[in-house]
Amino acid sequence: MIIINTGNGKGKTTAAFGQALRASGQNLRVVIIQFIKGAWQTGETKAVHRNLPHIEIHISGTGFTWEAENKQEVIEAGREGWNLARGKILSGKYDLVVLDELTYLIQYGIISEAEVLGVLAERPPGTHIVITGRDAPPGLIAVADLVTEMREIKHPFAQGTKGCQGIEF
Repeated sequence: MIIINTGNGKGKTTAAFGQALRASGQNLRVVIIQFIKGAWQTGETKAVHRNLPHIEIHISGTGFTWEAENKQEVIEAGREGWNLARGKILSGKYDLVVLDELTYLIQYGIISEAEVLGVLAERPPGTHIVITGRDAPPGLIAVADLVTEMREIKHPFAQGTKGCQGIEF
């Protein structure tokens, strides 16, 4: 299956990590690649490292792209992360590959939608993919088996509340 968690609401990454937890519980081989998160570790990442060492996780981004001063560094990190992801997907070693925030690489022109679609089409049978990020492009949505849109109805950021450890990160 190809699963996409998209939309402007909170919870896309958290849902993907939940899917990884579920797959791990069924003894599936899982790898997670995060493209935008940067060097800092979220609560989900810390929990995987601490409690689920059999889930492989890679953080390939440089941080949020809209905050980057060096755009070339962002592009290089994105390409490097995508090359890693492509290798993991095509290796046949994983039952579930989570591509967290992949849609941003497409939106910023770091990789093309056609390139992603090509790798998805070539993946070995039984390799499930979870893709997260806002504004999933139409081609990805068309090939996906399951698409969920997280829609923000109310968020504390709108009232000036800063991110809360354990809730936002």
